[in-house]
Amino acid sequence: MKTIVVNASPRKNGNTAELLKEAKKGAESVGAETEYVDLYDLNFTGRRSCLACKRKGAQPCKCYWKDDLSPVLESIFHADALLIGSPIYLGTTTSHFHAITERLDFASLSYNDYACLVEKPISVGIFLTMNMPKEYYVEHVEPHLQTMFDWYKRLGGKFEVYPCCDTLQVKDYSKYDMASFNEAHKKEVRETQFPIDLKEAFRIGAEFSRGDA
Repeated sequence: MKTIVVNASPRKNGNTAELLKEAKKGAESVGAETEYVDLYDLNFTGRRSCLACKRKGAQPCKCYWKDDLSPVLESIFHADALLIGSPIYLGTTTSHFHAITERLDFASLSYNDYACLVEKPISVGIFLTMNMPKEYYVEHVEPHLQTMFDWYKRLGGKFEVYPCCDTLQVKDYSKYDMASFNEAHKKEVRETQFPIDLKEAFRIGAEFSRGDA
């Protein structure tokens, strides 16, 4: 079993990264081989529409554009599970999350019949972090992400989106102009809810990496 873990957050040690690293531990606990990628370390763009992957005789599920993301895409297409995380900015995922989704989609999409060309199931766990309450996420954000996330279901494996809400953004709010947030409340959520979120991340990493998708 091979599990790819992708951090689409600019922070290497933030809330998203903490969840993903715990999910990675979960995958490794069941014997999976893992690879961890920080997208913000790479030089790449979204889909380029070069159409190289649509040429006659092109290898299915291969991106021919030469940049830092193409080898990551190849690893994902050969993996058994993908665990990917992003913070929510402006009501959606980061631009890097959008970019990798565009590239995965186009390289695996048949322009003959619009089928998904992935040959074996790939399980996908998506982790989202945000400072908004879960009620606001469910009502205002989740519906707008559905179309993008539905693409990941086409990979045919297990699928789960885990929202981590009301997160602690900084250790000391007094150093910032962030008066709309209640520091005491944020720290309470961090102490009571975030440990639960980490356990759930471990669970998803383990469940999706057992090879029984």
